[in-house]
Order: sequence, then C-alpha cells, then structure tokens
Amino acid sequence: MESVKLRPFIPSGSDYDLAQRFFSDLGFKTIYADTGLTIYQMGEQEFYLQNFHHQELQNNFMVELIVTDLDYWWQHIQQNIIPKNYPIKVKEPAHYPWGKREIHLIDPAGVCWHISEKNK
Repeated sequence: MESVKLRPFIPSGSDYDLAQRFFSDLGFKTIYADTGLTIYQMGEQEFYLQNFHHQELQNNFMVELIVTDLDYWWQHIQQNIIPKNYPIKVKEPAHYPWGKREIHLIDPAGVCWHISEKNK
C-alpha cells in the first residue's frame, strides 16, 4: 500500500474572495477555482480552499506547512501580507519545546498554520 499525496480541505471562512486573495498573496499558485473550491499549489504541496464557514471548526483547525527557509517566509509575510491588513494574527519565528522552529499564523478564517522549518 502506498500513498502519493495528502490534500487537506481548508475552510475559507465567511469571505471566500478574501481567503483566495490571502493565499495568493501568501505565495500559493491557483491551479483551479470556481465559486465553491480553489486548488492551491506550491511546489509539490497542494490544498483545497473550500467555500465553507463554520467558526467553531475553523478555530480548532490546524495545518503544518514545512518549509526549507523559515526566515525567508517571515520576511515574505512581513513584506507581502502584514501591510495588506488581512484579518490575521501572526507570531514571529520561535523555537518550541516540541523541537521545531515555527511561525504561527492564524488565517482570515481562523485556521492556525504552523509554518515550520525542515529539520536540517
């Protein structure tokens, strides 16, 4: 038995258009979009942005994105995301007791993204 890819369905929150703009500005490439679903890609990683809003679910949904250069991501977020005043929360890179260095970013829907650095 072999798996090839895991593509999570991420809820957009109440403003699907805002969520689409946010993820494009974050650096994801749109490979498909309609009024209910957008597929985003970055390298080999993909996820579905679902036009779906359920606040309790969103506030308890987390995803980890592992990257090779966390400092580059932090710089990108500071230059391309924060100035656009998206309704997000973001915490600068820090080391955590579980052994990872991460950026914590709560997207416009309330989903918590752990952007972590690949172990070297």
